[in-house]
Amino acid sequence: MEVLDEQGNRIPRVREENKKVLAGILAIVLGTFGVHKFVLGYTNEGLIMLLITVLTCGIGAAPISIIGLIEGIIYLTKSDDEFYQMYQVGRKPWF
Repeated sequence: MEVLDEQGNRIPRVREENKKVLAGILAIVLGTFGVHKFVLGYTNEGLIMLLITVLTCGIGAAPISIIGLIEGIIYLTKSDDEFYQMYQVGRKPWF
């Protein structure tokens, strides 16, 4: 959507940094600890992933790492705009 000022001139959108690549790589490499969730600002979801891994003494790490791998692949296969709108603006916390 285009925003115009009083004279009809286009006002550029101010966007925060797109964290797609960083979040995607962190999800694949450190998904077990939920680091990618913290980078995107999803503190509760990051804590859930971290606590499952730690409180189960690593037993819960396998399913959490699979979730991280899937999320990393999803993040990296989305276009920049689609990722930004879905995960940074829309705040979709899982998948």
